[in-house]
Amino acid sequence: MELKYKFKDKNLLYTALSHSSYANEHKNQGVKCNERLEFLGDAILGFVVGEYIYKKFESWPEGKLTKLRASVVCENMLSKKGRELGINKELRLGKGEENTGGRERNSIIADAVESIIGAIYLDGGIGEARSFILELLEDEIENMSSTVTILDAKTTLQEIIQKKSQEPIEYKIIGESGPAHCKLFEVEVHHRGFILGKGNGKSKKEAEQRAALEAINLIKSR
Repeated sequence: MELKYKFKDKNLLYTALSHSSYANEHKNQGVKCNERLEFLGDAILGFVVGEYIYKKFESWPEGKLTKLRASVVCENMLSKKGRELGINKELRLGKGEENTGGRERNSIIADAVESIIGAIYLDGGIGEARSFILELLEDEIENMSSTVTILDAKTTLQEIIQKKSQEPIEYKIIGESGPAHCKLFEVEVHHRGFILGKGNGKSKKEAEQRAALEAINLIKSR
């Protein structure tokens, strides 16, 4: 496991890796499960990511920031990062949980990541916790920010157009290519008979969003 953080109190790390099933089987040894650390780590994770994106994306409205934070601190992302760190290999699980594939269960790995964040905070303070979180997620935040921008493009374009016109925006499929299992769609977005933008995508929705994003960029450049 590669955490890039050395615990002064190793018991915090052991607790962070201890699933409730393991703690229940080792009650006589005073083993604690990681649920309380998970609670703490979840709060710290949300704060650090929220603070980071608030400062980084100064022009973004609250709704867009919320979508980005949710996409970064979700179970799938945390379990992915947990596997990259090798946390799943170090989990302390009860026999039943081990035998039913708990070591590769996304929810358990994601919970352990949050528990470790909580443990680092208690062991080293908010500065160390922030460094760990951003080392883990900074690149993912950058990647997901582009996705969120694309997903929000149609709504943003609609808001821009409605300030000057009540006439509807139309999305028209102008081309399809590729085999049935891997089609590529090409879409134009029209308003008042003019083409505002074009976009390609593996689905009609993706192509529409990319066409809307191009339209937004063209409008802003005028």
